[in-house]
Amino acid sequence: MIIGTWLFTKMRGELVGTDAEGNRYFQDKRIVPGTRRKRWVMYNGVAEASRIPPEWHGWLHYMLAEPPPAGGLPRMAWQKDHQPNLTGTVHAYRPPGHTLSAGEKPKRSYEAWRPG
Repeated sequence: MIIGTWLFTKMRGELVGTDAEGNRYFQDKRIVPGTRRKRWVMYNGVAEASRIPPEWHGWLHYMLAEPPPAGGLPRMAWQKDHQPNLTGTVHAYRPPGHTLSAGEKPKRSYEAWRPG
């Protein structure tokens, strides 16, 4: 956490809620007529934007006027659980044939072009 953000949050922030990962969401205490109140997040651990669930992302970007309820928004049957970006980790997706994927490498299904 950056000391400037922490100090700004202590002086001007009003806690709005937290998500399942422990990230805390704030908005500016001041209400200035004709402007929107500033909104921000204090991450629990590494500051990685993909760790913000969709419902809180909507609130942060002023798509939702009210923050999501404590238990979260109702889920549809087709919705999957939120998953952060895993690129660069051991859990990243690696398609068949990738140099770092486990298992047997597939045979080439093409012949390389050679100038004639």
